[in-house]
Amino acid sequence: MPSPSPSTGSPTTVEPTAATTTAEPPSSPDTPGVPASGPAALWGKEYSGTASLTVDVYDYCTADGSRRLADTKKYSMTATLDLSRPRSGGGETEANPFSMVLAVGQPSAAGAVSFWSAAVTTASGQDLAGNPRDPHLLLTYWALTWDGGELSGRLTDAHTEQAVALNLFNWPSPVVPCRSDLGDLPGGYPHSVAEGTTLDGALDGGSADLTAQGTTGDGQLAFRFEFTGNSS
Repeated sequence: MPSPSPSTGSPTTVEPTAATTTAEPPSSPDTPGVPASGPAALWGKEYSGTASLTVDVYDYCTADGSRRLADTKKYSMTATLDLSRPRSGGGETEANPFSMVLAVGQPSAAGAVSFWSAAVTTASGQDLAGNPRDPHLLLTYWALTWDGGELSGRLTDAHTEQAVALNLFNWPSPVVPCRSDLGDLPGGYPHSVAEGTTLDGALDGGSADLTAQGTTGDGQLAFRFEFTGNSS
C-alpha cells in the first residue's frame, strides 16, 4: 500500500493498527459469548480476490493548455479487503459500521489503490498553549453504510490539509511533461484520491462484490475498478 504523504506541518505519524482477525465468529459487544449480528459480524473478516481496473489519464499537453484525455489503461490486480471494529482515538470512535482497509495491487505498481476508512494519528501531547492533550487523534476519511448485505461508501475528507493522505492512487510520472516518448520515472507517484470517490456493492460474511469510482485530487486520473473476493 502506498505510504502516507510527507507531512508539511508538525510531525504526525499514523498507527498502523491492523484489522483484527479471528477464527471464531466475533462476539456481540453487548453480550460476550453470543455470536455477533449485523455489521459487527463482519469485524475481523479478510477478503482476497482480484480487481479489474480502468484508468483514464488526462494531461494539459495541448496548444492552448486545456485538459484532454490522453490515454486509457486497463489492469487486473490482486486485492484485499480487511474489516475491523471501528477505530478509536482521542476520545472519539469512527462513526462507521466497521473500519475498512482496501488495497489493490502492489504499492509501487501503476494503478495501485489504497482506501482507508479511518486512521489514528499521533501528534504532540500538548496544544499550542502548552496544555496537555491526548496525543491520539482519529481521522475519518469515508462515510460508510451497510444494510442487508449492501455497502455504500463515499470519501468525505481526504485529510490532505493534515498531510495524512492515506487514500492513494499510484501512477508513474513522465520524465519530461508532455514527452511520453521519453518514458516514465520509476516507482510511480502516490496521488491523493479526491473527495466524492465512491465504493458500493454487495458485502456479506462470505464474499464481496464492490465497485469503486473516482478521481485523483489533481484531476490527472479518473479510475473505476470492480473488486470480487471471498473471505478467508
